[in-house]
Amino acid sequence: MHPATPVHVVVMAAGLGKRMRSSRPKVLHPIAGRPMLAHVLDAARALSPEAIAVVVGHGGDEVERALAAPGLAFVRQEPPRGTGDAVRVALAALPRDGVTVVTNGDTPLIASPMLAALAERAARGRLALLTARSPDPSGLGRVVREGDAVRRIVEDRDATPAERAIDEIYTGVLAAPTALLAAWVAKLVPHNAQNEYYLTDVVAAAVADGVPVDAIVAADEEDTRGINDRAQLAAVERIVQRRLADALMRGGTTLADPARFDLRGSLACGADVSIDVGCVFEGAVTLAEGVHVGPYCVLRDVSVGARTEIAAYSHLDGATIGARARVGPYARLRPGAQLADDVHVGNFVEVKASTLGRGAKANHLAYVGNATVGERVNIGAGAITANYDGANKHRTVIGDDASIGSNCVLVAPIEIGAGATVGGGSTIGKNAPPGELTVARAKQVTVKGWKRPAKKR
Repeated sequence: MHPATPVHVVVMAAGLGKRMRSSRPKVLHPIAGRPMLAHVLDAARALSPEAIAVVVGHGGDEVERALAAPGLAFVRQEPPRGTGDAVRVALAALPRDGVTVVTNGDTPLIASPMLAALAERAARGRLALLTARSPDPSGLGRVVREGDAVRRIVEDRDATPAERAIDEIYTGVLAAPTALLAAWVAKLVPHNAQNEYYLTDVVAAAVADGVPVDAIVAADEEDTRGINDRAQLAAVERIVQRRLADALMRGGTTLADPARFDLRGSLACGADVSIDVGCVFEGAVTLAEGVHVGPYCVLRDVSVGARTEIAAYSHLDGATIGARARVGPYARLRPGAQLADDVHVGNFVEVKASTLGRGAKANHLAYVGNATVGERVNIGAGAITANYDGANKHRTVIGDDASIGSNCVLVAPIEIGAGATVGGGSTIGKNAPPGELTVARAKQVTVKGWKRPAKKR
């Protein structure tokens, strides 16, 4: 395509999506953690188009709120009257020069190189269609040829038995010179069973005008899969996840089972990272060299240092973890948790908005919130920082080498000095001096001769 040829893109996203059986607009249902329409827009933007028009109808306000961005125009098709009418509405909002690529908001696997190939054909004065060979073409528009020449497209519901036997299907994606496309859609008439304006009728119009029609057959039929119901949504999700898993494994990451892996954001892995089954990665996650993630963990917006181990069933969200640390099993790191190198956070330990210094340990059943924990601190089982007074959060500061006994409550705001020891079972409401033992618990009493009450008969 000549670099001076302007490209415009129309994305059709006005369908009711009835088969999804959802109050959410179909194009906002997620694939790999993002609305399926976002994937389509990524492919469109890769063409560096001068304009993108998204045709919306049902749930249009919600779609626009979710995906509004500079350079993106949303146009309304009300009432919905078919794909041809949708393109007519969109072209009214676009310049009439160059070429226009038409794609669908529910085909998130069609990549930009395929759209670019269509645009290149259109820049040569042709109508270019993206087609595919489908093992099960039922319900899809068939490409009718005479020899190798494309003559028309017939919708499944309007096709004859012989036409339904054709396995080449139209994917809903095309490109054409903008002026020609505008002229063709302006002449469309609703002569089909649904009284709708079919965009596919532009093929016959192009043939009648002597404009060559090129059909580019997709190399992989999977890339053209559309989504109309929950089953198709799940099928496309697995295609995407398989491809993401394959890319990670080719890059040197070990996945125990790529079929039980979900990436819903970005994942950057160093050398020799291993990930067990059932793990979910959301947002931006970075795993440095030699990290091991155990089974059934969830990591969201997390950075993990080299040779750290995340044990099974741990949930990490908005956390930063240093090198050679151990987290879990069943640990929870909430936003603002920062673990330095060699930190141990064990089973049923929760850390939130806190920093743990190098070598600090909280191995079981503890809560550390709004705290600054020094190096080599040991926090015993059942110990908590009581950081909330019912209205405000307060901070706990624990100095280096301090030891917090089991079942302690540190009532913030409070400071535990370096090297201090807090005796087990203590509720500490005042600062504890460095290097000393501080105990705050009731005196133990044995009541001699006491008898346990017996049940009355």
